[in-house]
Amino acid sequence: MQFNKIQNKGQARLFKSELMEQMTKTHPVVIYSMYIPLIAFMLYYGAAYKGLSITKELVLFVFGALVWSFYEYMMHRYLFHMISDNPRAKRILYTMHGVHHEFPRDKERLFMPPVPSFIAASIVFSIIFFCMKWNALAFFPGFLLGYLMYGSMHFAIHSFAPPKYMKALWRNHHLHHYKTPNKGFGVSSTLWDVIFQTVPAKEE
Repeated sequence: MQFNKIQNKGQARLFKSELMEQMTKTHPVVIYSMYIPLIAFMLYYGAAYKGLSITKELVLFVFGALVWSFYEYMMHRYLFHMISDNPRAKRILYTMHGVHHEFPRDKERLFMPPVPSFIAASIVFSIIFFCMKWNALAFFPGFLLGYLMYGSMHFAIHSFAPPKYMKALWRNHHLHHYKTPNKGFGVSSTLWDVIFQTVPAKEE
């Protein structure tokens, strides 16, 4: 994740192929249109055909959203900010996350693009289904909603001024980008930063 300096304007070129380059970009509406219908369908199918009660779905749904927040924190802290001397690994890490740190205001790369997003979602769902069977139809929608909340918050932080009641989230993420990249890993919440003591200090 190496680059010369933060660029607050412009956009990086990641691939020579125009098709591959376009596949690294997306808009929130595209991601919403993929996952909101999927969330609704899974919850309906689980209740109508797999015997999941409304109470059970609600508990699993909320638990899934909470697990996403932990997943978000751990991925951001330990995968996206991994340090490697291997040139190929450096390239992968830059493409995954380093490009966002170099061009933090590039609005087309604030959500994971549709193709890698769908592949990752399919793998995660397969693992969850293996562990939870049909309960995954309620847990995974909560996990997906957590992802949509994360992506929406990330997009808002880099695009708009903070609402009064969310200034702490904006501050933490901007400090993560501009002052303390080893702190402030939570985007949709500061819960795990508080638990693991990685909240940037106010004086920073």
